[in-house]
Amino acid sequence: QVQLVESGGGASQAGRSLRLSCVVSGFTLRPYLFSKYDYCIGWFRQVPGKEREMVAAFNTDYNIELADFAKERFIISQDTTRNTLLLQMNELKPEDTAMYYCAADYPCVRHSVALMTSATGYWGHGTQVTVSS
Repeated sequence: QVQLVESGGGASQAGRSLRLSCVVSGFTLRPYLFSKYDYCIGWFRQVPGKEREMVAAFNTDYNIELADFAKERFIISQDTTRNTLLLQMNELKPEDTAMYYCAADYPCVRHSVALMTSATGYWGHGTQVTVSS
């Protein structure tokens, strides 16, 4: 059974950094040693009243997908020693305020979590990030 548990959210001031963690159980994160992966994993965020949007993700080719707002500020990585997905968020802005969710598909039949819906794959319960100006 796949489980995803997020942590690391909280309150921050604009311009500062936060690092989110997602501990994965049910499958193993692997370093870039394989040509194709059987899982895809990433981060989404959602603001009340708006649709959930993808922030950053690894697809089955181990390529990183980043939303435009995340480029040059956010870094996604996999800590394979702790089986944990990380999201380093730098230069935070008030518009980054949202609930952040870890999502995964295993086996990944859609190539990317970007193609998942809230009714498919696996989702964590989320961690709240609040950025004040």
